Amino acid sequence: MSISNEALQKLVREIESQAIAAQQQIGLVRTQMASKQREMRLAQLTRSEISSLPPDTAVYEGVGKMFVGLPAPTLQEKLSSQVKENETELEALSKRLHYLETTDKNSREHIEKMLKGQA
Repeated sequence: MSISNEALQKLVREIESQAIAAQQQIGLVRTQMASKQREMRLAQLTRSEISSLPPDTAVYEGVGKMFVGLPAPTLQEKLSSQVKENETELEALSKRLHYLETTDKNSREHIEKMLKGQA
């Protein structure tokens, strides 16, 4: 089976554009993962600091440009749920990153096979 040179070039361009899109998405996902990890560390640190305080200590949560007083256990629960939510999102982002890296690798391998086959 012989593919015309023009069709082969078109196919290579399509695969190249998929690889470029995958690389861009990989960068974006890595940035999102780093952001989620920072948020999670901040919530964990805040939660551990609050747990070291006496239970009747006044604690406040930032809401826009204001601060709202909350009981310490309530704030700890909110921070725990934030940590769990971030862990779930990180897991999803990790799966997406793996998929994109596989897509990028496969695209590059296909391009190499086509170029070697053409030579």
